Amino acid sequence: MRNIVFTGKGGVGKTTIAAATALKASKAGHKTLVISTDPAHSLGDSFDIELGAAPVKIADNLYGQEVSVYGDLTLNWEIVREHFAHLMEVQGIKDIYVEEMGVLPGMEELFSLSYIKKYNESNDYDLLVVDCAPTGETLRLLSIPETFGWMLKLIRNMEKYVVKPVIRPISKRVGKLRDIVPEEEVYNQVDNLFSSVDGIIDLLSDSTKTTVRLVMNPEKMVIKESMRALTYLNLYGITVDQIVINRVFFEEVDGQYLSEWKEIQKKYIDQIEKTFSPIPIAKVPLFRKEVVGLDMLENVGNIIYSATSPMEIFYREEHVDIQKKSDGHYIMKLRVPFVFDNNMEANIVQVGELMTIRIGNYQKGVVLPAFLAGLRVMSANYEDKWLVVEFKTKEETSATVDV
Repeated sequence: MRNIVFTGKGGVGKTTIAAATALKASKAGHKTLVISTDPAHSLGDSFDIELGAAPVKIADNLYGQEVSVYGDLTLNWEIVREHFAHLMEVQGIKDIYVEEMGVLPGMEELFSLSYIKKYNESNDYDLLVVDCAPTGETLRLLSIPETFGWMLKLIRNMEKYVVKPVIRPISKRVGKLRDIVPEEEVYNQVDNLFSSVDGIIDLLSDSTKTTVRLVMNPEKMVIKESMRALTYLNLYGITVDQIVINRVFFEEVDGQYLSEWKEIQKKYIDQIEKTFSPIPIAKVPLFRKEVVGLDMLENVGNIIYSATSPMEIFYREEHVDIQKKSDGHYIMKLRVPFVFDNNMEANIVQVGELMTIRIGNYQKGVVLPAFLAGLRVMSANYEDKWLVVEFKTKEETSATVDV
């Protein structure tokens, strides 16, 4: 199954581009599902059809879905939510609206990720097109599995080693404990949710299956945000295989006012082509009327892809490279472009075989290969869009005394 994820700054038209891509693929005979993970859904508006929390048929080979966090909460989180509400009642807090209980930060992102994994495992579709929320929310979505990994381990260990063998037997005989100790079903539902996104980053970083396409307008702030997005996506090992510049004034646009805008856009388009090279770039014009409905979306898809298939992978690059120097030192290179361009600080923390890289507000844990796991980081520098980490030799590592 092929996955294409669309993201970009809010308002650049990524929903339109995602919808047009899905329609183009479906007309080529690929069974396609396009889902929106943006809480402010507009995917149905783009197709001019009402979509829901389950896949709805839009046309031959084409289905659409708008992920509903509250619908998912009812189906997959109700037992946990009821337990939270019960705890509030035990503490004397009344009239709490139950739908608000137990909704943890990041729940929407978790449910969105679980759908991506679910559809990949089912193989019911040839292509999954994901219309993501604006860039910041998309990056938060990608960081969720890493952020919640420790929580899942804690919950599993608490249930296995503390609650089940010790606390639960006592709670059955002590009234107050019985009121607050979660039943096993609560832990099971928490476990099921987090297990549903296990391995999702591996799926998203597999460039043979998943690529991201950045949608932008030729504007300064949009370009800056897209540069940051590409840096963070590279940090997570996720491949961007296409840039789509939307709402471009083409040559036939006349008038003094629009001519000035054309010159401004030309300057920024040149900047995009230079900055994001060698990633392929497609341009979509600003149409004379709004892009709504299948006919207009088909026009957009034909402009972006022409005779090629949206299913193709237009660009690939390695995100990690490991080399051994003549002096015996190993070098690990991680491609994270635009760190300095956006004044982002890179930090590295090594604990055993795990190296955590933090850039700006996001971090990624890298499990070192066996031949590097016993070595210590000696230095880290930024060279030509690569973070270059040098490791000490075994002899130097053994001679190091940590205080």
